[in-house]
Amino acid sequence: MENIQNLIKNNQGTIVDVRTFEEFAGGNVVGSKNIPLNEIPARLEEIKNLEMPLILCCASGNRSGQATAFLKAQGVECYNGGSWFDVNYFQSLTV
Repeated sequence: MENIQNLIKNNQGTIVDVRTFEEFAGGNVVGSKNIPLNEIPARLEEIKNLEMPLILCCASGNRSGQATAFLKAQGVECYNGGSWFDVNYFQSLTV
C-alpha cells in the first residue's frame, strides 16, 4: 500500500473510479476518471491510453480489486487503491 500512497501523493498515473455514474456523481476524487466496472472490457483501448500506472478505486475496494485483476491480465500496469475515500485522503497529502 505504501507504493500506492506515494503514487497518489506524487500525482503519478491516473486515478480511475470504477463505481457507477450515480455513485461517482455523489462524490469522487478530484481529477479521477469514472469508468464503471461493467464498462471496463469494452473500454480497454481507452484505458490503455491513460497515463500509467492506474490507481483503481470504488466504494470498498471490492470492485476495484476485480478491475485490477482483469486489467493486470490484459497487461495494464495498475493497482487497487481501495476505497475512494482512502485515495482522496492520500491525494490531500500532496504538497
